Amino acid sequence: MKKIHITGLGLLGGSFALAAKQKFHELEISGWDINEQNLQDAHILGMIDKTQEFPEKDTDLVILATPADTLTDLVSTMLDKAGDGTLVIDLGSTKGSICSALSAHPKRKQYLAGHPIAGTEYSGPRAAFPELLNRKVMILCEMEKTDLHLKEKAYELFDALNLKLRFMEPEEHDKQLAFVSHLSHISSFMLGKTVLQKMEDDKNIFDMAGSGFASTVRLAKSSPAMWAPIFSENRMNILEALDGYIENLQKFRSKISENESDEMKKEMAEINSIRDILDLQS
Repeated sequence: MKKIHITGLGLLGGSFALAAKQKFHELEISGWDINEQNLQDAHILGMIDKTQEFPEKDTDLVILATPADTLTDLVSTMLDKAGDGTLVIDLGSTKGSICSALSAHPKRKQYLAGHPIAGTEYSGPRAAFPELLNRKVMILCEMEKTDLHLKEKAYELFDALNLKLRFMEPEEHDKQLAFVSHLSHISSFMLGKTVLQKMEDDKNIFDMAGSGFASTVRLAKSSPAMWAPIFSENRMNILEALDGYIENLQKFRSKISENESDEMKKEMAEINSIRDILDLQS
């Protein structure tokens, strides 16, 4: 591994850069970000060695970590400019539309659709840290369409960063992420909004907030610039998830309204089984 180029030097792209530099000491990383401050911070923090919008022809890997609605055009442009030995990887949170759009690209074999299940509620290069990716799941889609020898370059990086690989079809990926990731962000944003609206009447409401509220609303601090495009790109799956969520909320509201204490206890006890599922995943 000699050269990597990263476009999008925020939390994810920056963490990839920092982690890769720890593992490959002779590695040269070029980078680009539309935000000039991010570029300056990336230099100061040692993420990139030089600034350039497009990679050199002998670059091994191009990693794209920009908002979901920019990735299709960006991957296509990078493939057009890539050398024959360059693999282009996107890290977007939606995979269906981009895989479909790039299916007929003449350099499709030089593209790998990826999504690391890693992140925090913070954004920008100053939020990045090399341990972000350690032992996290990296989902890869349509592996059979990527050149075998180029995939070896990706495997070398993923193995060095201790990523756990999972393989999914793009449509399956988008449907499952709508429920376990995208819906939770919407819930957090809307809980935050509800409490902010209440604060207009009661300025001291946050004095009552404990750790439960803080953990539940944590994701409401996430970047709107990243999440609004995700909600748009995966809207049909998210709408399905929201419909089920809203229905469950309405049913539970009815139990509260009718003071059905035993029914509430029973339902919550059944939901407690998620604890065992999550414990197995940790």
